This record gives sequence, structure tokens and C-alpha cells, in this order.
Amino acid sequence: MTKSIMIVGVGGQGTLLTSRILGALLCGSGCDVKLSEVHGMSQRGGSVITYVKYGDRVASPIIAPGEADLILAFELLEAARALPYLKKGGRIIANNQEIMPMPVITGAADYPADIAARVQALGADLVTVDALPLALEAGNAKAVNVVLLGVLSRSLSFTEEAWRNAIESTVPPKFLEANWKAFLLGRGK
Repeated sequence: MTKSIMIVGVGGQGTLLTSRILGALLCGSGCDVKLSEVHGMSQRGGSVITYVKYGDRVASPIIAPGEADLILAFELLEAARALPYLKKGGRIIANNQEIMPMPVITGAADYPADIAARVQALGADLVTVDALPLALEAGNAKAVNVVLLGVLSRSLSFTEEAWRNAIESTVPPKFLEANWKAFLLGRGK
């Protein structure tokens, strides 16, 4: 059986590192894994999407609309944009942070109000997380992505040791302590 996780965010939030940690976890656990990254205008604060598929045998990394078991969203508007990809009965885990896209910054558009309520009204199982304070508590504001992985870990059946090995093999040693603490705070420990 194949599972699909879509990671969505804005350039600079650590979505690519998150996909590498997840890939290391899945490969280290004996899964066949396929990853695909879509960068858009990531260097200018645009959307970044990563598809992660895993299971006994995976043919393609691409996730079609209605196929994602889980969506990990680093920002609320990105969670709303990814909603068509969520399968019935799937879950969205979203950082409640709002990052203003360029049309909002320039005044050409307004940031949508009540995104979380709108997503839930459409029937999505939405878990919102105030990840930045947890990352700051862990000692690194940039560890929001690993806080979100900690939250995601509650929905997956991999051991804490497997997660630690994946983080250790992916995160530079000087950032390991803060990232592990961020993961544990997201996991609820």
C-alpha cells in the first residue's frame, strides 16, 4: 500500500530540509520512497511543494488531486491552496503563521480572513499548530519545520529512534540539539 504526504510552504521555510528528513526516515525504515520538489518562485517567497510517496513499491512521486493522505503546511494560505490534493479522510497539519504573498504586500489583494475556519468548513481534518513559539523555545526560530515534523510524527507509526536517526543524518551537527528539541516539542514531549 502506498501513502502520500504533500509538504507545502513558502521559500525559505525549510520545506526541502523537511522532505529530506522524511525521506531519510522512510528509507531507513525500509520503505520504497519517491520525492519530487516543485520550487516555483521560492527565492522570492513563492510557493514550494514537495511530494513524498512511500510504501512497498512506489512508481511515481507525483500526487494527484484527491490523493494526499497527509498535507504538512508551513503557512495557512498554502494549506488552503493544497486542499484539493487531500483525499477524503486525510489530514492537514498546518502552522498557523500567515506569510503575506507579494500581491498582499503591494496592496493588490487582501490576505483571506479565517482560512482555518474555511478549510474546516469544507470538511478537512485540520490540525493547526502555533509552531514558532515552540521553535523559539527549542532555541532556533528556523526550526519551525522540525516542530511540524514532530506534530506529523504523531500521525505516522515510526519509532522515536527512527526519527532521531533521520534528523541526525540530515541536520548539520551544530543545529542538531535545537532541532531534536523542536521535534520533541512538536511531538508533545
